[in-house]
Amino acid sequence: MEKCVESALTVKGQATIPKAVRRHLRLKPGDRVKFFIHPDGSVVLLPKLGPWALRGMVRQPARAVTLRQMDKAMREGAGRPPQRAGAARAARRKSPRK
Repeated sequence: MEKCVESALTVKGQATIPKAVRRHLRLKPGDRVKFFIHPDGSVVLLPKLGPWALRGMVRQPARAVTLRQMDKAMREGAGRPPQRAGAARAARRKSPRK
């Protein structure tokens, strides 16, 4: 559903964001917005989101790991040579499943 709304430009170059757009973008007084100018000449207006907007994107671990458990894991792995990122995954695939 496309909706067209208009706004007039003042002599200072300012425009009021129409209420329908503010409501759609959930903008409040003091919020910041970003303008994206595309090669085809279209302009996109989006709210500038703070770091709080990322909340919930990364899943929390099922249970927290204690410092003692981290120290133990580091001690156990200290004698081994460092592995490349994909090497650990490949090693797990080769080992027999229990």
